Amino acid sequence: MLARGNPQLNKNGELTHLLSTEGLSKDVLTHILDTAGNFVSVSDREVKKVPLLRGKSVFNLFFENSTRTRTTFDIAATRLSADVYTLDIARSSTAKGESLLDTVANLAAMAADIFVVRHSESGAPYLIAQHVAPHVHVINAGDGRHAHPTQALLDMYTIRHYKKDFSGLTVAIVGDVLHSRVARSDIHALTTLGAAEVRVVGPRTLLPADLAPMGVRVCHSLKEGIQGADVIIMLRLQNERMSGALLPSSQEFFQNFGLTSEKLQWAKPDAIVMHPGPINRGVEIDSAVVDGAQSVILPQVTFGIAVRMAVMSIVAGA
Repeated sequence: MLARGNPQLNKNGELTHLLSTEGLSKDVLTHILDTAGNFVSVSDREVKKVPLLRGKSVFNLFFENSTRTRTTFDIAATRLSADVYTLDIARSSTAKGESLLDTVANLAAMAADIFVVRHSESGAPYLIAQHVAPHVHVINAGDGRHAHPTQALLDMYTIRHYKKDFSGLTVAIVGDVLHSRVARSDIHALTTLGAAEVRVVGPRTLLPADLAPMGVRVCHSLKEGIQGADVIIMLRLQNERMSGALLPSSQEFFQNFGLTSEKLQWAKPDAIVMHPGPINRGVEIDSAVVDGAQSVILPQVTFGIAVRMAVMSIVAGA
């Protein structure tokens, strides 16, 4: 039974699906981050497995390509000792006209316990969560322009790892916010966890009009946006989601909003630089920054496995 008002929680207020960071309390978010901390060391063991999901079946339903996210979910589920099944969507029944819910119903009949869903349509994981049995759990691995909660959670884990506490932090999110589900999920998580200021930085054509009510400061200048920042999250320029001429060229974007070593000096000396990947070097960020001392982009990937282990273990125990 789900809690009224939040489809992610059961009647006891426990996380049973992860669909969005929006609407989750600070306590729930912190519990996920704390649990992830317990799993980070698993990667360093000779035997990289714990038995928490032994006997459980995890189905990866990636209706939209993402090698990195799918692979980290695969690894996370395997390290929890789950049986992992990745559906070849291009050859699946949905490609032959079967509805999304029919596909899910057939897979649920194969004793699925967790569905990890990535879909180009916003709301698809919500739809699935509304139609699965109470013992089945849904994790959103990215839906349309809407949300990417596990990416946001691994971003939050990374920030907390390096900065210890969110209070007092100035965080700048830079780039193609309009098409970014990561940005929306990061904003909800950062404001809930108590970041002092969240700035959203980019050209007017790549910023949505509804940002102000989300409690962020909107900046159309990179210097204004990252001046004195503790954390800079660079977003990928998402050409595949753009419609129309929103930018004159990627070169002009880099000139105005691309992060270089010189521009990074506007931020605090100990600022960390993050990126959800995949990276377009020389478009949103310079190689010298990606490979520089302030970059924590590779640790983000490592922490992502632990965070996804935490989410799966928590929802399966709800």
